[in-house]
Amino acid sequence: MSAPWIKAAGVDNGHQRKTRYPLIDQDPHASRVIRYMRGSDFATWAAMTIGTPAAFYGWEMIDSTGPARTLHARMRPFVWTGLFLGFTGGFLVAYQRSSLRFWGWAENAREEARDLAELSQRAREGKPLYGESSQPAWVQAAAHRNSQYSQLKFSLFPMLNLVNHPYHGTNPAKYGVQNAEPGILRNAEGLRPGEMLQKKQPKQEQEPPSDA
Repeated sequence: MSAPWIKAAGVDNGHQRKTRYPLIDQDPHASRVIRYMRGSDFATWAAMTIGTPAAFYGWEMIDSTGPARTLHARMRPFVWTGLFLGFTGGFLVAYQRSSLRFWGWAENAREEARDLAELSQRAREGKPLYGESSQPAWVQAAAHRNSQYSQLKFSLFPMLNLVNHPYHGTNPAKYGVQNAEPGILRNAEGLRPGEMLQKKQPKQEQEPPSDA
C-alpha cells in the first residue's frame, strides 16, 4: 500500500511541496547525508566503483584492439580511469539516494526517527539544531540557494552543502524548540526566492482583441 501524499506539518503549507513521505530536511549538510546513508547506498557505490573498470576490461576482451598478450598492460590506464569514474559516480548516486529520503521523496522511516532523536537531543542541550557557522548570514543564505536540490543536477555540476545554515524547511517546534520560526529563507518583504523572481518579471497585459 503506497503512502499518501503529505505536507510537512507546521511549515508554510501554502508553498510547501507535497511529498509522499515526511520531509526531514530540504537542504541537509553533506555530513548528514553521508552519515544517514543506508547499506544499499554503500552497496550501490561499491558496485559502480568495481563495475566501471570491469566493464572497460570486459569490453576490450570482447572487442580487442590489440594482441591478447598485451591486454593487461594496454588496459592498465583505462582500469585506473574507470576506477576513479566509478568511485566518483558511485558516490554521487549514493549521495543522491540518501538525499531523496531527506526530502521525503523516498521511504525514510528510519531516517525520520534518527533525525528526531538527534535534533531533539540538541534542542534539550540548548545547541543550534543544525550546528554553528562562522559565515555571515548572507553567505549562509547564498550557500542555501546554491545547494538546495542541487543533487538533481549532479550531471551538470556536483555541488554539496558544506555550510551550516538555518534554512531547512522544517518547523523547529517538532524538536522541542520554543518560539522558533520555520527555517525558510525569505527577504525583508517576506518573499521566498522563487517569489522574488516572479515579482521581478514584468506583467504582460493582454490587449483586448480589436474588432475587425
